[in-house]
Amino acid sequence: MTVIARFRLSLVWVGLCFVSIHLAAFGLESTPARDTFLKMIERPRVDPKVEVGEAVELDGYKSSTFSFDTEPGERVPGVAMYPATPNGKMPCVIVMHGTGNSKESKQVAAFMKSLALKGCMAVAIDARFHGERAKPLAGTEKYNQAILSKFKGESKSFPFFWDTVYDAMRLIDILCSRDEIDSSRIGVIGYSKGGIETYFLAAVDPRVSVAVPCIGVQSFKWGLENDAWHNRVNTVKTAFLGAAKVAGVEKPDAAFAKTFFDKVVPGIYGEYDGPEMLPLIAPRALLMINGDSDGNTPLPGVTICAEKAKAAYAKLNAADKFKQIIEPKTGHKVTDEATQEALDFFAKHLGF
Repeated sequence: MTVIARFRLSLVWVGLCFVSIHLAAFGLESTPARDTFLKMIERPRVDPKVEVGEAVELDGYKSSTFSFDTEPGERVPGVAMYPATPNGKMPCVIVMHGTGNSKESKQVAAFMKSLALKGCMAVAIDARFHGERAKPLAGTEKYNQAILSKFKGESKSFPFFWDTVYDAMRLIDILCSRDEIDSSRIGVIGYSKGGIETYFLAAVDPRVSVAVPCIGVQSFKWGLENDAWHNRVNTVKTAFLGAAKVAGVEKPDAAFAKTFFDKVVPGIYGEYDGPEMLPLIAPRALLMINGDSDGNTPLPGVTICAEKAKAAYAKLNAADKFKQIIEPKTGHKVTDEATQEALDFFAKHLGF
């Protein structure tokens, strides 16, 4: 990315921001889940006013910062890494971080560097209320405050996962306008919270051709029905307990967890649960990575998701585009071996 391009991006936006995604052009059907989800998270579009910093020469690749607007008052900071000497139009992978992390986290930066050194552009943004967007508060304080505000009915946005999905869709608008990027070769990978955002993004935006959700795929419904919901709500424990206090609930149980989800991420254990959203990615390339001992993504729920996804890929004669990795004796983390599998998966399906 170069500073010269910032003006072109803003002008191209005029032709992009008011055009709906034509699913048929990508060989995908309109479905109730996809349609209602997009309608739910939609908000007034704005000129992104893209700004790109000067490129910094590193060891075999370059890096630059960038920022853009997605709605009034929401400036999204990002970082890009790309080959020092690109060879034609590049594929691009969006890397989504987890709760409490940022675009600068070691996991994100390391994977981005690996992509850049292999000839692929990699971009990462700070999720809502994370990184630069969390200031002046520290840690996940602003994130929890925003989720509690949503529970109280004070906000019309969706800070728990979906605002970041929306931001990523607007990022794809910008990527598709770039002359140096092959818009038919856009991928996304995410970790934990970012893994959930990854499969939602891929499910509703057909411009994502390869998706690798890491330690994020799960069935919220299964978790609620089998007393395995605690780890998930504990990722936003302050907001959850604050919501219970507002509701006058002394000992939050599965019934209250449902109430919490209904208010902050409506449909997450129903029409938008993992087993319903994963099949919407077919026939595009999908690699699911989970640990067999991850309390955040209980294995039985992951298996339900995988079975539904596998059936969808088989139905579309695209079984070779679906892959699942269950890491043995592994909790809520991604091993070096699985990271290499993800890199190889992108190389195969994005062609670099």
